[in-house]
Order: sequence, then structure tokens, then C-alpha cells
Amino acid sequence: MTVEIAPKEIKSEDYQPITDSKNVERFINDYFADIPVLADIAKCESRFRQFNSNGDVLRGNKNRYDRGVMQINILYHAETAEGLGLDVHNLDDNVAYARYLYERQGAKPWMSSSACWARFNQSEIAKR
Repeated sequence: MTVEIAPKEIKSEDYQPITDSKNVERFINDYFADIPVLADIAKCESRFRQFNSNGDVLRGNKNRYDRGVMQINILYHAETAEGLGLDVHNLDDNVAYARYLYERQGAKPWMSSSACWARFNQSEIAKR
């Protein structure tokens, strides 16, 4: 008889305060332990920040529609995320949607920052 044990669910509430980028970095590294390129992408896209210095959800510098630690573009992804019951302005939902996106498209949605994260993960560039 085989017993399956569900993996421990990793939640940002265990890494408080999430306004500290070091705590967000630990959370991201644990959450994406199985897909390390996504941790590299978070480092490049947001420097592991979900919030800006005013406490607002981080918006992209080049594209103001990008949100949070994984810089999810709300023009392209808000409707799908909401359909999945996810709010990309929430840290846990932001990373959950990034995982969903990666499982379907690989690193393609983050190719604009690949010059940064590809130096850590050449294999992702080779896949495209």
C-alpha cells in the first residue's frame, strides 16, 4: 500500500514581514525550489519586491501594467487570473499565477528581462 503525502504548502504568511525583500526572496526561493528560473526571473523583474517604498503593489518601470514580484501584466493576464480565483496584487496569488503561466508557456512571458536572468539559466533560452 502506498500513501501519498501532500507537499507542505508554502505561504507568504510564514515569511513576515513581506515588505522586506529579504523575506520575499526566501519565500520565492522556497516556493520555486522546483523551478529555479522563476526565482531568477523574480530577482531580475522586481528585485524580490511585491511592494514599492510607499507600500503599494509594485508596478513595472517600463510597463506600468506589470504587477508584483513576478511582474504579471494585468492587460494580458488579469482576466485569466481572476477566472482562476487569483489576484495578482496578492503575493501568494502573484506567484501562483506565475507558476500557472510558466507551466503553459515556459519563460516566454518574461523574455524582455532574459538578458538578466538568462545568465543564471541558459537552458531556458535554449528551449525558446
